[in-house]
Amino acid sequence: MSEVEKTSFESHLRQLMSSLEASLYEEAFTQFASLHAAEIARLLEAVSPNDRTHLWLNIDAGTQGDILKDLSDEVRTQLFKEMDVDAIVKATEGLDMDDLADIVPDLPESALHNLLLTLDHKHRDHLKRVLSYPQDSAGGLMNIDIITVRDDITVRTVIRYLRLLREMPIDTDQIFVVDRTYKYLGSIHISTLLTNEGGQSIAPLINKGLQPIMAQLPAREVAHLFEQRDLISAPVVNENNELIGRITIDDVVDVIRDEAEHSMLSMVGLNEEEDVFAPVMQSAKRRSIWLGVNLITVFISVFFIGLFAATLQEKIALAILMPVVASMGGISGTQTLILVTRAIATGKITASNLKVLISKEVAIGVFNGVFWSLVIGLITYIWFADWILSAVITLAIIVNLIFAAFSGAFLPAILIKFKIDPALAGGVILTTITDVIGFVAFLGFATLVV
Repeated sequence: MSEVEKTSFESHLRQLMSSLEASLYEEAFTQFASLHAAEIARLLEAVSPNDRTHLWLNIDAGTQGDILKDLSDEVRTQLFKEMDVDAIVKATEGLDMDDLADIVPDLPESALHNLLLTLDHKHRDHLKRVLSYPQDSAGGLMNIDIITVRDDITVRTVIRYLRLLREMPIDTDQIFVVDRTYKYLGSIHISTLLTNEGGQSIAPLINKGLQPIMAQLPAREVAHLFEQRDLISAPVVNENNELIGRITIDDVVDVIRDEAEHSMLSMVGLNEEEDVFAPVMQSAKRRSIWLGVNLITVFISVFFIGLFAATLQEKIALAILMPVVASMGGISGTQTLILVTRAIATGKITASNLKVLISKEVAIGVFNGVFWSLVIGLITYIWFADWILSAVITLAIIVNLIFAAFSGAFLPAILIKFKIDPALAGGVILTTITDVIGFVAFLGFATLVV
């Protein structure tokens, strides 16, 4: 979010909170009238459930539909519980098929049944087609509202056809060319049609370089394709190369945003769909699982520390310096972990170049380990005037940073192989590794010389 957008949101939220605190609901509704549906959605997510419900039930159905598609799953589900079946149907019946497909999983069964009854046969089939694919795939992202033409007609015929339609799908920058069996042949940009003579055959104007996207392709990889090819829209085909829909840049932006939120929140065990103002017990239960996992890893570290209890009792300075060793290893490993996890997610790292990356990260670990171990060793000597203690922590820092770099680079690949999200589990496992290696190296070396 840009600084301008952030400032604007804060201003609107401050005004909304002021109106709600004074129970001036009419003033709040007036404020909504000048805002885009996406802005209203963000404001609704930023207020308490009670205020959210009161505001929501007084928003007209047409605007509710546009807002629903921008709400998180959890907030959307909460609002659906406050609505009767007729209100839900009225709010959702005007949505595009791809937006409706995103909302359908959160709909109460009775509302879904009634909604399907309002759709004609064509739109019902379109919705079923989108729902037949996973939500996080190209098929789940696509919009089936597309314009297609055959390759044996002229520019004039195409333009006449577009005029007869009177309205084109939103974000239409190109139309798609198919054969008699609806097999994808290529695309033609609207600008190409407008800059060629009416009698020109469209066959030589077809852009055959725009490769279609397979419906089963994961949404994350779709986002990468759009980024690499600078696409605004792209065709989606099934396994038979039959054109079944298109994906537009607005859908891809949502994927990129969700991926960023997922990576950030998963590292601390949170769900990007969690309502900020969800009930206390509901949020506490979710977070307690993560705290429990963290507690287990802490006790693992404590166990290894306990093996050197006698050494710690003999030299108290070791206990003072232990956090330094653990912290340096943790930070170094986390830097590598985040870098590698992102590189894997963006397709830059595969099995073929993983060894090169690990070698590079270990080399960085050696360099940083030597440099910072000397700095910390010097500080330790100045503080405690003990060359032996200074040498011990110097060696421990070198060992821990090398292991941290290796673990941070190798761990994401191992977790992905076992179908575990490295953004979710990587941080906990890595912290345990660096703590254990750091403590064992530091206290082990100390035991040998003290």
